[in-house]
Amino acid sequence: MNRDEREGKAENLKGRVKEAAGIVTGKPDLEQEGAEERSEGAVQEGLGRARRKVGEALEDLGDDIKKD
Repeated sequence: MNRDEREGKAENLKGRVKEAAGIVTGKPDLEQEGAEERSEGAVQEGLGRARRKVGEALEDLGDDIKKD
């Protein structure tokens, strides 16, 4: 897991907590802020996952080239 994945997961979790707090307290602004943070975290986590997969593919390609 890379930094983007970790930070994205943290942002996603923070957003979920804020969103739930906004629902419970009846504060739509807090709920909306949480939803936005959750979405941003999911995007960042997805970007980190894609980066990791590309890196792994490049490593595999490098290994294949070394074998030849």
